[in-house]
Amino acid sequence: MTTSRHLVLGAGSVGTAVAELLAADGSEVVVLTRSGAGPDRPGVERVRGDAGDAAAVTAAARGAAVIYNCVNPPYDKWAERWPPIASAVLAAAESTGAVLATAANLYPYGPVTEPMREGRPDRPAGPKARVRAEMTAQALGRHRDGRVRAVEVRASDYLGAGEQSVLDRVLPRALAGRAVRVIGAPDQPHSWTWVPDMARTLVAAAAYEPALGRVWHALTNPPRTQREAVADHCRAAGLPPVRVRALPHLGLRAVGLVNPVVRELEETRYQFVRPFVLDSTATERELGLAPTDWDDVCRANVALVRARSAG
Repeated sequence: MTTSRHLVLGAGSVGTAVAELLAADGSEVVVLTRSGAGPDRPGVERVRGDAGDAAAVTAAARGAAVIYNCVNPPYDKWAERWPPIASAVLAAAESTGAVLATAANLYPYGPVTEPMREGRPDRPAGPKARVRAEMTAQALGRHRDGRVRAVEVRASDYLGAGEQSVLDRVLPRALAGRAVRVIGAPDQPHSWTWVPDMARTLVAAAAYEPALGRVWHALTNPPRTQREAVADHCRAAGLPPVRVRALPHLGLRAVGLVNPVVRELEETRYQFVRPFVLDSTATERELGLAPTDWDDVCRANVALVRARSAG
């Protein structure tokens, strides 16, 4: 059992999962959010603060072994919100000596045609991707300079994240036996990262000194197409599969004219019209971990979806 202190920035699905995992292992956990939200359980202290305020983050990080950056700004506000957050967490890590562990995504790689493996160069293809790639470059650059100790874990599209998940959003309808429409092509292989597996990877990488200074991939099962993933969840719920069709691209673009969040999806549409596969072999081999069994993921996610729908 560990007894260290940790700071978690953000109380979305990943931040909550990280805080819960650390608290269950006996650590003292501080969760910092603007609203003061976070898991209501022993071992977790919830504080109000702005992750873009270096002084607030530094104060909260005093005595912490790790700062987990699990912040998730509004999708259409990344260019505005991420730079000050990135600067604040780097300043806090440098000032306190805490490891900076960042929960990240695959956007910096840009469009791909083969499975994504660690060490692949970043080739961001849009403004949101460039913001995230610059954050990676800054953190790892300061790590190389000896100013901070940093590590990053990249995940594919989440399962277990509710409305933040492109697949979770359609599952309530599917579990009600109704046809669903998905973004892009329903039959392209796609990787799905279970939120608890992302949390396990992030915590393990932050705690393992040889892992620092690198980008790792979150534990992720072999790819499943959107049609297969929906059918797998239906089967886990004891239901027959439902019809899965593609959302018309022109219709989605029309909605984007009035909905800024939907408009931002255009930048990453490539992820859903061609194979989008994350390889976590290096993480499994070097960190000694394995992703949660896919059937178990589907059963657990069905329970989460039903709980959210009931609530």
